[in-house]
Amino acid sequence: MSLSLDDIVGLFETKGHAQYDGEPVTQLEHALQSAHLAEQEGAGSALIAASLLHDLGHLLHDFGGTPTQQGLDDLHQYRCLPFLRALFGPATLEPIRLHVDAKRFLCAREPGYLEALSADSKRSLQLQGGVFDSAQASAFEALPYAMDAVRLRRWDDTAKLADAKTPDLAHYARHLALAAKPLATAQP
Repeated sequence: MSLSLDDIVGLFETKGHAQYDGEPVTQLEHALQSAHLAEQEGAGSALIAASLLHDLGHLLHDFGGTPTQQGLDDLHQYRCLPFLRALFGPATLEPIRLHVDAKRFLCAREPGYLEALSADSKRSLQLQGGVFDSAQASAFEALPYAMDAVRLRRWDDTAKLADAKTPDLAHYARHLALAAKPLATAQP
């Protein structure tokens, strides 16, 4: 059930050219733009890897089309975790797991954030539980890695530009290797 680093690269190469639902970019373009923004802001390899992989769960299901238009939450933030757990630690996995809740948190705490979301992000927000109430927002921000998830969320929101120039997948694969658990990348 676990993916290797080569498997992840292969998944992006074979399925990453699918349209990112409701946005003017492909899944791979979105992933690369997210990782690029993280790298530009000086994030470490663990968070850059999380930025690249945060929507990998979208590539691991066969719902087709735009699940949110079918009234489905594909639970992508959880779907990828079993495939990545053998490779990465919490500094990569927790921001991925929490990036949807980070959207719900930002909607609750930052005036204008909700209004600035794309149409598909607004639609998915409702399927994902809606805007956090005050108690939910407080509980979220107390979680380890919550603020890394917020950083990831901001990059996620911005990484939807048609024809944006970024380094290629091989460039970011090195961050995957740097973020991977030592035993996961050791050669026999």
